[in-house]
Amino acid sequence: MNTKKLYYWSITVALAGFLFGFDTIVISGAEQDIQRLWGSYTLFGSNDLFHGIVIVGAALWGTVLGAIFGAIPNDRLGRKKTLVFIGVLYTISAIGSSMASDPWIFALFRFIGGIGVGASTIAAPSFISEIAPQEKRGRLVATYQFNIVFGILIAFVSNALLAKYISNDAWRWMIGIEALPAIIYTVMMFAIPESPRWLITAKNNIEAAKQVFRSLYDNEGDIAEQVNLIVNSQKSTDDAESIFSKKYGIPLSLAFFIAFFNQFSGINAILYYANRIFAEAGLAEQAGALGSIGLGITNFVFTLLGMFLIDRLGRKQLLYIGSVGYIVSLSIVSLCFYNDWSGMIVPISLFAFIASHAIGQGAVIWVFISEIFPNHLRSSGQAFGSSVHWVLAAIIPSLVPILFNSIGAVTVFAIFAFMMLLQLVWIKMYVPETKGKSLEAVSESLTNFN
Repeated sequence: MNTKKLYYWSITVALAGFLFGFDTIVISGAEQDIQRLWGSYTLFGSNDLFHGIVIVGAALWGTVLGAIFGAIPNDRLGRKKTLVFIGVLYTISAIGSSMASDPWIFALFRFIGGIGVGASTIAAPSFISEIAPQEKRGRLVATYQFNIVFGILIAFVSNALLAKYISNDAWRWMIGIEALPAIIYTVMMFAIPESPRWLITAKNNIEAAKQVFRSLYDNEGDIAEQVNLIVNSQKSTDDAESIFSKKYGIPLSLAFFIAFFNQFSGINAILYYANRIFAEAGLAEQAGALGSIGLGITNFVFTLLGMFLIDRLGRKQLLYIGSVGYIVSLSIVSLCFYNDWSGMIVPISLFAFIASHAIGQGAVIWVFISEIFPNHLRSSGQAFGSSVHWVLAAIIPSLVPILFNSIGAVTVFAIFAFMMLLQLVWIKMYVPETKGKSLEAVSESLTNFN
């Protein structure tokens, strides 16, 4: 097998995840300056609510739209064209939001970038899962998550450097610098082929699919095996059915709950408001900024570990490890705020939380959702799981400023810890193992034909 080309294609497509991570987290370094700049704007009389829903939440609401409707171009235009379009959206968003003269224009351009984020969570994992051999699929799809956390780390570092060396309107540079990697990514995507599974299932173009497989496989027998596996899986499908058909109830519920619990861990709320949380814990502003970089580094290192383990231990075992880590770390953070404990215990606990997420849910979610639906419904299944993920990712962080001021950090973190206890029960009772199985075998095992 031509592993060099396999990895090049996978990593190039996964760079959409880098822009995803950078775009969503770059706001963490800019949001407090932006709130001070546009502090006179309110929603229902509250600037905190305006800031959370409009300023911070704009990209997230765009992500919801991209996740809900991203399956349409992914199925009709193909994975490649959709990914090129996503790069264009990121570029427009970065330039436009950095030059915004009022909060509503800023929110509009952040919303556009959010559409790109939501659509990328469908197109990129779909493409990678559809070209990857089953024994390498986990870590190859996980390169998307790796690039997300790499983008997060670079965003934290970029924010810290720009805040240090630029005195006036540093937040505009923080937001706008994303245009550079966005343009590079868009150009690189033109060298990537179309997904062979999409060519067969959407276009019935078997010869074009074979040409893609010939770039990966040296043996014509292996190529024929891959094509026959896809073609045979299509024989039992009905073009009129949807993911909401009764027989797909199991993968639908799995996609819902893995996305649901992902966000009720509090991961996005903690990443978006890292500086604010460190400030709540009594850390100085500079220490809070360094703590944010520490979170990014921890996320990066443990995502690498998750990528190494996902095809060895399997998806379910990583979810177990992550859940236990979530429960312990979140409970300690809640106790810290309850007892007014200061010092390094809050940062260390948050680092443990990030490590738990990176090796568990972070490494697994996009891999798992891309595996459990049949070929002809993969985009729709990805869109459903991504939509649940991003609706909650928009709601929960948007409410954090007002929740911290109303019910307090103690209760917020206690709720997150309790939800992770429920996740542990769900994993034990319902989550199947998908490692080492072909996409067709996984979807068949989860389909209820009764």
